[in-house]
Amino acid sequence: MYQWVKKYQSLGDDGLVDRRGQHKSEDQLSDIEILERKVKFLERQLKEKEMENELLKKVQEIERRRSSPRQRTKRNI
Repeated sequence: MYQWVKKYQSLGDDGLVDRRGQHKSEDQLSDIEILERKVKFLERQLKEKEMENELLKKVQEIERRRSSPRQRTKRNI
């Protein structure tokens, strides 16, 4: 809390603004930073699609097992 008070006293309201994360606008970024953001975005999309495909495969396997006739086993009497 002391940090907040110190920032407020030295910078006023602007000192309390959260500047963490990607807050630069597109025109402030270098070409490399723009490309890095694009790569991260595409990697996240790819990961999401891979997870979606895994889920769909599992659902298909469950549906296949439910619809296939059950095999009967012989019981020893």
